[in-house]
Amino acid sequence: MEISKFFCHRIPERSFFIKGHQFPVCARCTGFYTGLALYIVMNHFYPHGYNIEMLIISIILMTPVAIDGTTQYFGPRESTNSLRFATGVIGGIGLIIFFKTILWWIINVL
Repeated sequence: MEISKFFCHRIPERSFFIKGHQFPVCARCTGFYTGLALYIVMNHFYPHGYNIEMLIISIILMTPVAIDGTTQYFGPRESTNSLRFATGVIGGIGLIIFFKTILWWIINVL
């Protein structure tokens, strides 16, 4: 059993393929993981602090993926893999900033 099945639905229509081989996760999850990796690299070279403003920025960054996923789920429209990937990247950056800000808050404030 592939472990990626626990993290993603892997629906073929919502996944990328290279030379006939499906990615281990869907387009949105691929975007999330890409965003997480990009942020880790970027933050290594351009570190910044974590505060309430960063928490607000993280929520703003996660909003597009929430809107895309919700409107697709409830059926008003069908998303594309390109849009899923793009909102996933933005959401992945927002997600890691959110978790790092919460962790900073727990360690430094509480």
